[in-house]
Amino acid sequence: MFGFISAIISGIAMSIQGVFNTRVSERIGDMETNVVVHGSALVIAIILVLFWGKGDFKSIKEVNKLYLLGGVLGIIITLTVMLSIKSLGTTIGIGTILIAQLAAAGIINAFGLFGSEKISFSFSQFLGLGLMILGIIILKWKH
Repeated sequence: MFGFISAIISGIAMSIQGVFNTRVSERIGDMETNVVVHGSALVIAIILVLFWGKGDFKSIKEVNKLYLLGGVLGIIITLTVMLSIKSLGTTIGIGTILIAQLAAAGIINAFGLFGSEKISFSFSQFLGLGLMILGIIILKWKH
């Protein structure tokens, strides 16, 4: 149950963040918003680590260096979410992002990429993605 609650909170927070960041970017610019977003996140993350951190930064040398690109991906994510919401609107933009996330997750699982458990993508999962794509088409068509 904790995993579902966390996923729901994450989805809500990501949608709200996308809209907030888009509104800021309309005033100060896309890349400038990216700096503000990640700069403020860095400050908060440092404070959280100081009070509740239980890990060990020394162990970073044991991490696959490819995985350290997560921060770079964060910059790409923040920028492209803002651009998609500006271009498509919140519902179509976030809906398309969700479909892309599910498709990418399916590929990661199907091939066991990045140390993930290998799980096959079934017909029902393809059908679900297809229905989501159809839903976006219908939303956009009626828009």
